[in-house]
Amino acid sequence: MIKHIVMWRINETLDKPASAQRAKELLEGMAGKIPGLQHIEVGINFANEANTADVVLYTVFNDLAALQSYQTHPVHEAVKPLIKEMMQERRVVDYLTD
Repeated sequence: MIKHIVMWRINETLDKPASAQRAKELLEGMAGKIPGLQHIEVGINFANEANTADVVLYTVFNDLAALQSYQTHPVHEAVKPLIKEMMQERRVVDYLTD
């Protein structure tokens, strides 16, 4: 299995709670629509600290091929620009699990 985790900071000029909720809805809307995507979870940060992210995406894929396919899948491609316009910073971690 492959775990794919993405964390974003929302652009400071936007309404953070509304933007975080919109991002959550967009990301969770991919569930069940992309082959090989086993699990998707989206969290909205409640801590108000300087070094925190605002939104986190936790996904599990069958294998590396499924993750690679997800990156260019039309459902994901439709969500990416909508998320990108709300965010000022993005961090990603991909790792293999047993």
